Amino acid sequence: MLDDLESGDGTAIDPRLAAAVERANLPSLLLVMFQLSGDHRWLEDPYRPTRTRGLGDHDSGGFSAEVQAEIHAAAVKIIGAYRAGRPAAVPAPRGDLLVEMMSVCMGEPVTAEFEPMMAQELGFAPRPDHPADDWAREARSRFHVLVVGAGVSGLLLARELNHDGYSVQVIEQRDHIGGTWLDNRYPGAGVDTPSYLYSYTLFDRSWSSYFARRDEVLGYLEDAAREFGVEGAIELGVRATSAVWDADARQWTVHASAANGERTYAADAVVTAVGQLNVPQVPDIPGLDRFHGEVFHSARWPEGYDVAGQDVAVVGSGASAMQIVPAVAPHARRLTVFQRSPQWVAPSDNYFEPIDERVHWLMENVPYYRRWYRFRLAWTFNDKTHPALQVDPDWPHLDRSINAINDGHRKFFTKYLRTKLGDREDLVAKALPTYPPFGKRMLLDNGWFDALRRDNVELVTDPITEVTERGVVAGGDEYPADTIALATGFEARRMLHDLEVTGRDGLDIRKVWGEEDAHAYLGISTPGFPNLFFTYGPNTNLGHGGSYIMILECQVTYLRDLLAQMVDRGIATVECREDVNDAYNERVDAAHRRMIWSHQGMDTWYRNSRGRVVTNSPWRLVDYWHMTNHADLDDFVCEPASDEG
Repeated sequence: MLDDLESGDGTAIDPRLAAAVERANLPSLLLVMFQLSGDHRWLEDPYRPTRTRGLGDHDSGGFSAEVQAEIHAAAVKIIGAYRAGRPAAVPAPRGDLLVEMMSVCMGEPVTAEFEPMMAQELGFAPRPDHPADDWAREARSRFHVLVVGAGVSGLLLARELNHDGYSVQVIEQRDHIGGTWLDNRYPGAGVDTPSYLYSYTLFDRSWSSYFARRDEVLGYLEDAAREFGVEGAIELGVRATSAVWDADARQWTVHASAANGERTYAADAVVTAVGQLNVPQVPDIPGLDRFHGEVFHSARWPEGYDVAGQDVAVVGSGASAMQIVPAVAPHARRLTVFQRSPQWVAPSDNYFEPIDERVHWLMENVPYYRRWYRFRLAWTFNDKTHPALQVDPDWPHLDRSINAINDGHRKFFTKYLRTKLGDREDLVAKALPTYPPFGKRMLLDNGWFDALRRDNVELVTDPITEVTERGVVAGGDEYPADTIALATGFEARRMLHDLEVTGRDGLDIRKVWGEEDAHAYLGISTPGFPNLFFTYGPNTNLGHGGSYIMILECQVTYLRDLLAQMVDRGIATVECREDVNDAYNERVDAAHRRMIWSHQGMDTWYRNSRGRVVTNSPWRLVDYWHMTNHADLDDFVCEPASDEG
C-alpha cells in the first residue's frame, strides 16, 4: 500500500509523491536523485539514460521495466527524505561535475562550453545583476527608457529595467498586451516550441498541455505583466510613428498617434520590441478584391469567425497553415490547401497531450525537477540541431542534403511522412520536400498528415493564377470557396516596418538598411543611432529551432549591462562603432554562407532579394549567450553626460 511507504529514515511518504514519481521523466528524475542524495551511482550504469531520438521527451530513458521500477522506488525514498528535512547533498553543482550531469541527463556528450550558460539556466549560478550605489540609483531614476511594444519582449524589458531602477514607459499600438499572441487567434493557433521552454525563466507556469494553445499563452503574458508589476507602465492604443534623435538634448523624440490625438514622448533611450512576425504579407493575386466571400490573412482571423459547413481555401502550407488545417478540416464542408512548396514535418507524440496533474505536482514540489526537465527541452530543441545546418562541401549528395547528419534527418523525416500517408502516393509526391531538412522552418506534426488524408481535404500544388467571385483558380481548375484564409507569412525582412527613425545628422534608418537589408551589432544596435536598441532585430531569429524567449533573455541581459555601465559612469550616449558593426556582420554573413539557408536552390523568407540572410542568426544559442553576457563599452562611441566628463 502507498500509505505504508517510508523514506530511508522511517518517515511516511506522501502517496502523492509515489504516484507522481510513476509519471516522471526519468532522465530528469535521476539528476534530482543525485543532487538530493549525493550518491554518484545515479549517474552511472545501469542508470544512464539512452540518447533521445527525435524531439520526444523520452520519459522512460530507455530503461527496462525492472530498472524503471528500481528508480521509482529509490526516488520515493530520496525525495521523501528531503521533504522530511534532509538537505540536498549537491545543491549547486558546477564545473566538470555539472558537465557530467548534463551529459548523463541527455545520454550524449554535452561539452564544457555549455556549462556557464546552463549553470544559470538551471539556477546553480546567479544571473547577472546590477546593484547601484546612492548616486547611481538617482541617476538611473532620471534616465528615461521608452519601450515600443508590449508583447513578449516589451514585458520582460519593462520588468528588468524597472527592477534596475530606470524610469520605464511602454507604448503599445493595440488595445491589449500580447503582441503576436494577441494577433494570431486563428483556429489551432499555439506554440510549436514546448510550453515549458517557451516561457520566461523568472516566471513559471503550470501549463495545461505540452504545446500550449494561443489563449493560454496570451493568459500567461497577462499574468506575467501583473506579476512583473509593469501594467501601470504600459500605455495602450498608442502607435509610434517616428523617432528623431536630438543631438543637443541627447534624447529621442518619439511621435505617436492615439484615438484621442497625437502624442510626443522624450526618452534618453528607446528600445524597439515590435517583433518580426506581425505585419501580414498579402500576396498579389489577380482578382482577390472581387471575391464575394470572406478573405483575410491568418493573423487577422475575425474574432469568433466559424467556417463550419463552408468551402474553405487556405493559401499556404507553412507554420500557420499547418495549425489551421487540422483544426478546420473536421468542420468545413470542403477544405482546399494551396501549397507553394512542401514543408519538412517532425513527429510530436505529445503535441495535443494534456499534462498530467502528477507532472504538475513534480514541477511544483520536487526541487530541481522543473529545471532539469527544461534543460532537456533546451538541449533537444536548441543547439543540438546546429551541426546539421552546416554545409559539407565534400558531401556527395548536396542535391538532397548538406551533410551526413542532415541526410540522416532526411531519412528519418521521410520515413515518418510515408508512415503517416501510407498508400497515398499522390500525397507523398506532393508533400515530400526535395530540399534538405531545416532549409525552411521545421514544423511539428499536429495532425497535418491526418488532415490531408481526409475525404473533404484536397492538397493543390499548381500555382494560383487568379481568384474569381466564387473561388480560387489553379492549374486551370476553379476550386469553390466561401472563405479564403491567407496563411502567407509576414513582412519579416522589413525591420521596424513603418516606424520612421532619424538618427544622428538626419540619418534615415530606412536608407541605411534599405527595405530588406537590416543589419545590427548583435542584432541590438546599429551605427548612427545613439541610445537606440532592438529586440528580435536583424539576424536574431532562431532558424534552427528553439525558444525565442531564450534569445530575448540574452538581449535583455546585454542591455541591462550596457545601460548600467553607461548611466552609472555618467555616460550620456552610446553609439555602436562602424568598424565593430561591420566586422560583426561580416562574420554573420560568412557563417551564413556555410549554412543551409544559403544553399543552392533555397527559397525562404529568411533571405532578401539579393540572397542575404536577414532574419536568422547563424550562431548557436551558447555562442550568442557568450556574446551578450557582458557589454563592452569599447564597442561603442561614448559621450559623457557633461563636457567635463
